[in-house]
Amino acid sequence: MRPKVTKAIFPVAGLGTRFLPATKSIPKEIMTLVDRPLIQYAIDEARAAGIKEFIFVTSRGKGALEDYFDHAHELENTLRKSGKDDLLELLRHTNMESGAIAYIRQHKAMGLGHAVWCARRLIGDEPFAVVLTDDVIAGEPPCLQQMIEAHEEVGGSMVATMEVPVEKTRSYGVLDIAEDMGAIVRAKGMVEKPKENPPSNLAVIGRYILAPTVMENLNKLKQGAGGEIQLTDAIADEIEEGRPVYGLRFRGQRFDCGSKAGFLQATVAFGLARDDLKAEFAEYLGEVVGMLKAAE
Repeated sequence: MRPKVTKAIFPVAGLGTRFLPATKSIPKEIMTLVDRPLIQYAIDEARAAGIKEFIFVTSRGKGALEDYFDHAHELENTLRKSGKDDLLELLRHTNMESGAIAYIRQHKAMGLGHAVWCARRLIGDEPFAVVLTDDVIAGEPPCLQQMIEAHEEVGGSMVATMEVPVEKTRSYGVLDIAEDMGAIVRAKGMVEKPKENPPSNLAVIGRYILAPTVMENLNKLKQGAGGEIQLTDAIADEIEEGRPVYGLRFRGQRFDCGSKAGFLQATVAFGLARDDLKAEFAEYLGEVVGMLKAAE
């Protein structure tokens, strides 16, 4: 019986410089995709996967992120008195039980691996998930749930993967594949942002299930690409030490909401997926496309 994955780390200490000036005053994770902040999509995905403990690695200026998960008693009372039960139900999903969330400060930006390492004392000797909120994934079942189900079969460490054009592999960690079993692949190596000759076109994206020994690897605080402590390097160490690492070709569509273009693409996709918005939004998009074609 493999130990269940019940803890997840959310590295949310970044400054969000690609979204300035908006992120001058609000954390990027609070920016809304349709009507929900990015962090809510990540939390909902983790909840659906059975995660019970949520560990946020934050930095200065993230107070709004912490406040988001508190009960807004005055707002709730106003909605209750007004009989707006549908809005009360929406708020209920933003509330977290006392003790379910822990906040850890990352005082210096030293890479994703360092952010994960900051949470080491709350992980202990059990497998854990890492969820990057920039990657919003539309999938059914949700991506992390797919990963946990696959992890229960094979164990070890697991990363979410997707195929990308070879010329784009330099923007990702890339798997060197030892065995391709269809949805699951076994890795014999990982390369962070290869400048040339990538070992495959199977890129790692922002979902991980990691063995506790990955934390031991991060304890070395070994600097990698860009002079930062790379999580990819700590996972690659697992392979070198004879412990299994797998990639899962998840079912779903990933949006890179860390980029402006990706954020806009996600807004369109999630807006069109909403029954209450689809008709009016699709009509507007059709008009825009028509105007663009007429201007060519």
